[in-house]
Amino acid sequence: MNKMMLLAAPLMLLALPGCIAKTALDIATMPVRAGAQAADWATTSQDEADRNYGRKMREQEARDGKARKKADKERRRQCRDAGYDNCD
Repeated sequence: MNKMMLLAAPLMLLALPGCIAKTALDIATMPVRAGAQAADWATTSQDEADRNYGRKMREQEARDGKARKKADKERRRQCRDAGYDNCD
């Protein structure tokens, strides 16, 4: 067991500088990545804009359809109340 640890220790020491360099690189690039993420959150891509516009239009069409249906129902009710036979 001790022999194995003695052989593994130099290999671990060789890998350590790479690990430290990777960590240093990650720390150095963190503000850049954070800034890019903030910019991404603050802006809307064309796909997002198209998707939002489509959703907005579908919701508006649904509201218009409900309002039209309600108005037609009210018109038919007023027509019947007035005594007309053909109100459809």
